[in-house]
Amino acid sequence: MLKFLRSAIVSLCLVALLLFPAHSAHALGGKQPALNEPAPTFTLVGNNGVGEIGDFSLSDYLGQWVVLYFYPQDFTSGCTLEARRFQQDLPKYIERNVQILGVSVDDVNSHEQFCDAEGLTFPLLADSQGKVSKSYGSYLTGYALRHTYLIDPEGLLQKVYLGVNPAIHSQEVLADLDSFIANS
Repeated sequence: MLKFLRSAIVSLCLVALLLFPAHSAHALGGKQPALNEPAPTFTLVGNNGVGEIGDFSLSDYLGQWVVLYFYPQDFTSGCTLEARRFQQDLPKYIERNVQILGVSVDDVNSHEQFCDAEGLTFPLLADSQGKVSKSYGSYLTGYALRHTYLIDPEGLLQKVYLGVNPAIHSQEVLADLDSFIANS
């Protein structure tokens, strides 16, 4: 019953995003971090995608692009589709020196099971208290919202994606990355 209620809340939030488009500075989950400014820093425990659990800090990835994507819940249809698409395109991200980091409020054990079940080999981070999701304006009623942040090698936020379509999102991010890389 709890999973049904959580899914219903997430669905209502997504409908609200579609009906009431967010202003670029403020979205349903809160105030968005500013573009061309340092991305909010964090350290979270996570699963590295190959069964190892440890701490992951945004600062660990200075010198490379980071796709930081927030999602509501492991094993739900949209979240599974989005993760599969990122995994499918992972070689293209690696070619571009890009690290993908997925974040939800699920615990690290759930992430480990999700990685194993879906063959994910990029890190999923446990934001169990929602602090990082809140700092990115991506938190609502016990869930991370489906938002993505593109962070450059200097740690500056370059692009924010709100109201993401999981089926095409990875390709959208790759296209934007190519544009940023070509212009740098």
